[in-house]
Amino acid sequence: MAQHEAGAPHRTADDEYLDTPGASYEHTDANVWVVAKFGFWLVVMAIVLHLGMGLMYALLIDQATATGEPRYPLAPAGEVRLPPEPRLQELPETEIRVFRAAQDRRLHSYGWVDREAGTVHIPIDEAMRLTVERGLPARPVAPDQPQAGMLASDASSGRRMERRRQ
Repeated sequence: MAQHEAGAPHRTADDEYLDTPGASYEHTDANVWVVAKFGFWLVVMAIVLHLGMGLMYALLIDQATATGEPRYPLAPAGEVRLPPEPRLQELPETEIRVFRAAQDRRLHSYGWVDREAGTVHIPIDEAMRLTVERGLPARPVAPDQPQAGMLASDASSGRRMERRRQ
């Protein structure tokens, strides 16, 4: 191994830093008295805060018992309270099946819509058959309205109608 010029041989590279001349405890790094005072006041403040919070908690408990407020105001008080409408469905599959069955019964039956006005509903098949027989109501065609097969001419910006082949 190589010898160091200062004297003694070193077995490892870190050996020369083990005994550094002038290295010792520095008294200016941490003042023990300041650290002890800080610890003392930290404990005193923790005790004062805990006592203050305990007194405030006891005061709030006394105030709650004096006013008679329930301990858990959001908990149900024996009765079942439902939220306001609209509410979620409990059984949506059953409810839609019942709704569709009622609609189907209404579509395929006779009944009154308004008895005083004389309005009734008839089965959908019967209504479609009557509509085909009687036709849909239409407005009468005015003489100035365009006839079937007539389209607006391009040159007149839609003011004149002309017959076009399609």
